Formats: sequence, structure tokens, C-alpha cells
Amino acid sequence: MNKDIKYFGIDISHLVFDVTDSDGNYYQFKNSILGFKKFIKLLGLDNHCVMEATGYYHYQLAYYLLESGIQVSV
Repeated sequence: MNKDIKYFGIDISHLVFDVTDSDGNYYQFKNSILGFKKFIKLLGLDNHCVMEATGYYHYQLAYYLLESGIQVSV
């Protein structure tokens, strides 16, 4: 694990997604474009988001992050 990269673990469901960062901070956002925009304000380009493939709920967020230049692992 690169110590210069901040990691975000994401658990996503139909209505919300829960996020914990590598510092142990917890956040919750709506699983919508508005929630994605609020989440992306926390991120820098040196961040890496990790999420489980949860049915199809993760697709929109994963693509949104990738299009914003954020590293994503599913």
C-alpha cells in the first residue's frame, strides 16, 4: 500500500453508499449524481476508491469516479 495515496472503501446499496477512508473517517452519501458530487469534493487525484461489485448499484458511481480521474478498483 502506497502511503501517499488515500484509500476510500465504499459499500454501495440502492439508496445510499457508505464510505470509510484510510484514516478511519466515515461518510454516507445518496446513491445519486448529487451524492456523487458531494463525495468527489473529498477526493484528490492521488486517491483510490475500492468498492464491491454489488449487483448493478456500483456502476454509476464507478464510472463517475473514473471520468473524474479517480482510481477505482471493483
